[in-house]
Amino acid sequence: MARKININENGTHCKTQKDRILDYLMEGHSLTPLEALNLFGCFRLGARIADIKGEGYLIRTDRVKDPRTGKYYASYSLV
Repeated sequence: MARKININENGTHCKTQKDRILDYLMEGHSLTPLEALNLFGCFRLGARIADIKGEGYLIRTDRVKDPRTGKYYASYSLV
């Protein structure tokens, strides 16, 4: 699969959102949708995780319950 290359205003390469998320996970961090929005401006973390899985990476998905609201959300990490 060909990798998409982004070029910024200066004509230099900049990493895709998926690549920045993968780098973050490879550093040993876990990531939730709210964190992805705040850190990377990513509104569709599940889609980016699917892209990463499609490249053969093993991703663990944990279901986390917010103690304040009782709602559940996903937390992703590399296996």
